[in-house]
Amino acid sequence: MQGKSKLEENDFKFTKNHKRLLLGSVFLMATSAIGPAFLTQTAVFTAQFASSFAFAILLSILIDIGAQINIWRVLVVTGKRGQEVSNEILPGLGTVISILIAIGGFAFNIGNIAGAGLGLNAIFGLDVRIGAAITAVLSIGIFVSKSGQKIMDVVTMFLGLLMILVIAFVMFKANPPYADAAQHLVMPEQPLALVLPIITLVGGTVGGYITFAGAHRILDSGIKGKEYLPFVNRAAVSGILTTGVLRTLLFLAVLGVVVTGVTLNSENPPASVFEHVLGPVGRNIFGVVLFAAAMSSVIGSAYTSATFMKTLHKTFYNKTNIIVISFIVISTIVFLFLGKPVTLLIVAGALNGLILPITLGTILIASKRKSIVGDYKHPTWMLIFGIVAVIVTIVTGIFSLQGLTELFGS
Repeated sequence: MQGKSKLEENDFKFTKNHKRLLLGSVFLMATSAIGPAFLTQTAVFTAQFASSFAFAILLSILIDIGAQINIWRVLVVTGKRGQEVSNEILPGLGTVISILIAIGGFAFNIGNIAGAGLGLNAIFGLDVRIGAAITAVLSIGIFVSKSGQKIMDVVTMFLGLLMILVIAFVMFKANPPYADAAQHLVMPEQPLALVLPIITLVGGTVGGYITFAGAHRILDSGIKGKEYLPFVNRAAVSGILTTGVLRTLLFLAVLGVVVTGVTLNSENPPASVFEHVLGPVGRNIFGVVLFAAAMSSVIGSAYTSATFMKTLHKTFYNKTNIIVISFIVISTIVFLFLGKPVTLLIVAGALNGLILPITLGTILIASKRKSIVGDYKHPTWMLIFGIVAVIVTIVTGIFSLQGLTELFGS
């Protein structure tokens, strides 16, 4: 062992004890991003831009990596959560961010609960509200267990792989024009028209709580310090690529349908793709994907929001599971008794668009503060990558604010 670095000394421990954590953090981040809105968004943009949408997916993945790798590295080096680092840059900023993320996460969780109910309705014909209640009970069951975080890792991995396999099957059955998609990957038609889709994809993939899902999971496991940077790099990039793979598979599946001249059902675009490719059973199979996407997002949203809320007061610090359970119960009750509050979801979307440039910008400032990161040297290329992501997400925030203005002005 003599002459080996600390990381090399930890190689055996990493291989045996952290492989699940690596996969768990990757899939927690990825499946947090893959919710009901993700499915609809991808189908709608593919129908609108056809093969050229491949360019938007590629560019959004690159920007997402820029955001994720900066945040994950700085948090693991410091051993502090996003809100704690923010408070060191500007006292009180982390508290404000925690509250915004909790509000946004709560609102989106109502939509996720509703999506899971719709998924079970499509599979078994259950009433949507009963399906939503079942989803809440299953989600709570994960966190009630003493091995809640381990079970969460396994469940998110299973649901993530299930979605990939099912959508890959539909893609192969749809037989999309692969060569045309590859050509437009780097040579899109009307590239300026793709600006809004790119911004939307970035906001939906790394907005709000999603960026911190995997990093906070790693910190909660006790991993911190510079020696784990290779581990963090792999996890952050793998998380984004996993999301990118699933979006690409869904894009190609939809493309294979729309190029034949089929018009997607505007009420449920992704479901109509499954039904066209697989026939009547396609509705049931889409239900499986929708339930997996929504259920995993319920888990990711509740868990990550709790990691922010628990630092608001010392009373909450060691009560993550109680916060998560309360979060799921309250969001389910709101859905069951009030239905899906569209206005609340729109407001949450606007907040999501505004949170990322603030949090990422704060992290980039922190990466150059020795009082926070010590002797860690943050790579310049990563800093530039992160600045580009901040600029893009500021534009996302502007679009979000415009949406709010139109909503309340009408």
